[in-house]
Amino acid sequence: MSADGPQLIARFKSACSNFDINAIDSHPALCETLDALAGDLGKDGEARIQLGAGDVWIELHKLWRGLVHAQLTFWDGDDSDDGSDGGSIKEKRKKQSLTNLCVSLARFNRNLVAGVPANQIKAFENEPLIRRLLHYYTSWTSVADDEATFAARILTQTLSNIITGNESLIASLWETYLNLQEDQVVLIRLLASPDSRVLLAVLTMITSCLHDSRTRTKMLTRTTIGARICVTLLDDMVKLYDADEATDGARAFDVGYSIFARIIEVGLIPDLYTKLAIPEEIVTPHQTTLLKLLDSYLQSTPISSPGTRSKVTKTHAKLCPMLARLFFSFSSYAQTAIRKSLRSFAPDSDTSNGFNPPAELDVLLPKVCEALVLVTQCIVTITLDAQSHHHYGSPNSGSTTSSNEDFQLFFNQVHNEGVGLVETLADLLRLLDRFLPRINFGKPIGVEVPTEETHTPFQQKPALDHPGFNYLKRDLVRLLGILCNEDKAVQDRLRKCGGIEVVMNLCVIDERNPYLREHAILALHNLLKGNPANQAVVEEIKPMGKWDEDGVLRDTPGAVRK
Repeated sequence: MSADGPQLIARFKSACSNFDINAIDSHPALCETLDALAGDLGKDGEARIQLGAGDVWIELHKLWRGLVHAQLTFWDGDDSDDGSDGGSIKEKRKKQSLTNLCVSLARFNRNLVAGVPANQIKAFENEPLIRRLLHYYTSWTSVADDEATFAARILTQTLSNIITGNESLIASLWETYLNLQEDQVVLIRLLASPDSRVLLAVLTMITSCLHDSRTRTKMLTRTTIGARICVTLLDDMVKLYDADEATDGARAFDVGYSIFARIIEVGLIPDLYTKLAIPEEIVTPHQTTLLKLLDSYLQSTPISSPGTRSKVTKTHAKLCPMLARLFFSFSSYAQTAIRKSLRSFAPDSDTSNGFNPPAELDVLLPKVCEALVLVTQCIVTITLDAQSHHHYGSPNSGSTTSSNEDFQLFFNQVHNEGVGLVETLADLLRLLDRFLPRINFGKPIGVEVPTEETHTPFQQKPALDHPGFNYLKRDLVRLLGILCNEDKAVQDRLRKCGGIEVVMNLCVIDERNPYLREHAILALHNLLKGNPANQAVVEEIKPMGKWDEDGVLRDTPGAVRK
C-alpha cells in the first residue's frame, strides 16, 4: 500500500529542493524518488488524486522547463577542443544523466495523470515542453540511440495519458498539431521511428484523438499535415504487415488498422485517396496501400444486427462513386497501354501462334492492374453483400432491400463518357485475353518457349510475369457475372458488345488466375439464364478446337472465332 497524500507530496518536494539541473551528481537522487513515486501512483488511484491536489505543479513545471533548457543548450558550454577524451566522457555522462532524468520525469507524470481529469488539465500546461523534448529525441541523430528511443516512447505515453478521455484537451492538442509546420509535427517524426513500441504508443494516442470524432477524423484526411501523417502511417502498415503474432509490431498494426477502419466508417476514404494523389501519376504506392486496407476491411466486416446493417450500407453507399470512378480510370489507362503494346510487337518474333509479344510495355501498367484488381474486389464484395441481403434479408424488415442498397443497379447504370461499366469490363477482358497469355502447368499457352538461339529482346523481359497482373482476368470476369445476374437488360448489353464470346474464351485454366474457368462458367450461366437471344449466340458458335493429350486447346480447321 502506498503512503498517504501528504507523505507523497513531502517526498516529491524534498527531492526537488535538493536538485540542481546543472549538477549531474544530484540527478540520480531525484530519478530514484520519481521512479519510486511513479510505482506508487501506478498502483493507487487515490494517491494520484491526493498528490495532484497538492502544490506539486509548480515544481513539476520547473523540472520540465529546466530539462528542456538543458537538453536544447547541451552543446553551448562545450569548450573541449584539445582532442582529449576527457571532455567527451563528461559530455556522454551528462547526456546520459539528462536522458535518465527525462525518462523518470515522464514516467512519474504519466502515472500521475492517468484517469484523473483534474491532473490532466494541470499537466497539459507542460505539453509544449514535452513536445520539444519529443522533437529532440526523434531527431535523426537519435534514431540509432536505444536510450533516446526509449525516452521518446515514455514521453509519448505521457502525452497520451494527459489527453486520453478528456475531450477538451484532445481537441486542443489535435487542432494545434495539425496546424504546425511539418518539421515540428512530432506525430510524423514518431511514426517514422523504426521501433515498433514507439509506433504502438503513438498509434494508440492517435486512436484516442479520433475516437467518436468525425471532425478530427476529417482533419486527418483533408488537411495537408493530416495527409502527411497518413502517408507515414501507410508506410508503417506496409512495414508492420509481416510482424509476428503477439509482438508489439503486430499490435501496432492492429491499432493502425483501426485508424483506417475509422476513416472508412465515417465515409472519408474518398477524401483521403484524393489527398494522396500526385500530379501526373495514375496511382501512387500509398493509394494502392489504402485500397488494400479498404479491400481487407470490406471483406472482414461482420454484419450481426440491423443497426450494423444500416451502418455498413451507408459506408458502402459512400464508397460506390469513388470505386466506379477509379474503375473507369484504371480501365481506360490499361486499355490504352495494352493497345499501344499490341501495336508494337517484337519484329523478329513468331506471330503464327496468334500471340504478338509487345516490344515495349508501359512500366506503370502492372501497378495500375494491381490497383484495378483491388477496386474490382471491393465492388464485388459490396455488390455480393447487397445481393445477399436482398435474397436472405430478415422477413420482418418489411422490404428486402432499400434504394440506396441496390448497388448492383448502381454499377450497372453508371457510365463514363457514354460507356457503361459492363461494356468497359467486356472490352478490357477482350484485350487482356490477347495481351496476357494463359499459363497452364507452368507454361504460357500460345507462346513458344525461346531457346538460346531463338530468344528475342522482348522474351528477355519478365514484365508480363509481374504479380500486378495476377487475378486480373479472374476478378474482372467474376464481377461481370455478378452484374449480369438476373438482369436481362445487362445481359442484352453484353451480347451487343460481344461480351458472350469474351466470357466463353475465358473458360480455361490459367495459373495466373486461379479458378478463372469456374468464374467464367458461372458468368456464362448468368448471361444465358432466362435469355433466349444470348442462348442462340452460343448455339451458333462452332467449337474452335479440342483439347489435346497435353491439355492444350488446339484450333479446329475451319472454325471461326466469334
